[in-house]
Amino acid sequence: MSVSTRDRILDALEALMLDGGLSQITLEAVAAKAGVSKGGLLYHFPSKEDLFAGMARRMGDRYEQQFTEVGGSVAEWYLRTADDPEEAALYRSLIAVLRSVDGSEGLVQRAVIDSMAVYNEALQAEIGDPVQAEIVRLVGDGVFLAGLLGMPAPEPELYAKVVERLLGRGE
Repeated sequence: MSVSTRDRILDALEALMLDGGLSQITLEAVAAKAGVSKGGLLYHFPSKEDLFAGMARRMGDRYEQQFTEVGGSVAEWYLRTADDPEEAALYRSLIAVLRSVDGSEGLVQRAVIDSMAVYNEALQAEIGDPVQAEIVRLVGDGVFLAGLLGMPAPEPELYAKVVERLLGRGE
């Protein structure tokens, strides 16, 4: 199966972000890396913000696909640590994109919020207690953010106990 032009463009954006960071991203550079004209890029993504929002949506879709393939508990999946360096680098870039926007809710923020809503709803449905679901979400977000910032991961045995307790299976 051939890769769609849209996916080639998003692949190029991710590669450029991993290679040089946000400051190196121009529509021209992404188009050249993807092997399309700037007009071809603009056909799929009318602006740089649309391009970044497309990357955010694809990252959300990627996580949803990973969860579907693994199966099991939404909470356990959400509480896993961020251990893929490339994925962590892409999320750091996405955070940089979010911080570079003027503060109004734009396309990138909306894509991230929409992706997070899917996980929040799944956690709520699985756990049943909105307070406990929020605690699980906050712990998962904190562990993931710590990984993105390059902070040391929690000690595995201790973190396993934290997860067990959060899921009501521990002491």
